[in-house]
Amino acid sequence: MNFILKNENALFYECGYSCDNALFLKLEDKAFFITDARYSFEASEMIKNAKVVLAQDLFASARELLEKAGIDRICFDPKDFSYFEFKELSKSVNIVFEEKLDLSKNKRIIKNAKELQLLQKAVNFGKECFEEFAKFISQEGHGKSEKELHFKACEIFQKKGALGLSFSPIVAINENAAKAHALPSDKCLEYGDLLLVDAGVVYQRYCSDRTRTACFDESGIVFDKNKPNFKDKEIMQIYEVVKQAQLQAIEKARVGMRSSELDFIAREVIKNAGFEKEFIHSLGHGVGLDIHELPNISPRSDYELKEGMVFTIEPGIYIKDKLGIRIEDMVYLDKEKAVVL
Repeated sequence: MNFILKNENALFYECGYSCDNALFLKLEDKAFFITDARYSFEASEMIKNAKVVLAQDLFASARELLEKAGIDRICFDPKDFSYFEFKELSKSVNIVFEEKLDLSKNKRIIKNAKELQLLQKAVNFGKECFEEFAKFISQEGHGKSEKELHFKACEIFQKKGALGLSFSPIVAINENAAKAHALPSDKCLEYGDLLLVDAGVVYQRYCSDRTRTACFDESGIVFDKNKPNFKDKEIMQIYEVVKQAQLQAIEKARVGMRSSELDFIAREVIKNAGFEKEFIHSLGHGVGLDIHELPNISPRSDYELKEGMVFTIEPGIYIKDKLGIRIEDMVYLDKEKAVVL
């Protein structure tokens, strides 16, 4: 398949290097990495399976290579290019540009052994950061605002530059946690509060993603999904519903199942408990070089689950002006079951 890519993670997947101004062209048995002179040294040193082409105008260079190749069709992901960029790429070229939605993400949907190792390491580092953040909250969190806690989470999860953030951490107290992607506010953490933390790291380009919801009290906080420690019986009951939904999905995930079937398993647990309308998002998503990859685990997705896929399982219940509870882990699907990373 002849194709052209622009997304940085897609470029990295193809040749082990990327930058913010580059195109990757695969034409029959040849590959080209088109960039500008600022990246010439690193690109030449790191790329082994493509010819590095330096150009002031990337799209003009791509058009020239396409014309020389004599091909009549090339695939591209329409999500990769702005309207202006696509016009620049395709103008005056007598070639059919065939849309392949999520071209690179579909290629990356099955993780190989090396990718699994990197993802496991990312997850392990993420867990360590959760433990460090819990220690900070236990010792110094009382009275701190969500904004202050968010700032500290960013510091901890980046490990002083040794890791990256896979996304801006979510740190939400009580009713703010009802916003699935809550922004940090001036609300301060008090004893007895519910605290939701959703965070992940990037290790050698691969992401982790994890969510814990716990109770902060005089003894501190522990991000152990099996020890929520809520004193309020209603909150505890809701937490148990979410935990059972996640447990059922993890236990029943199998190769050959449709992603919508897996979403249904967890959604039914929450529906039967009376919170159908309070589960407002998909059950999960793939994770890899991007924090959101394929497969999507939702009522509307029809992916066949296959061995080697890595995705999150993250059911949640969100009650406006009151609380939000989400529990999230990444799993790897092997021949027999889903394995929590």
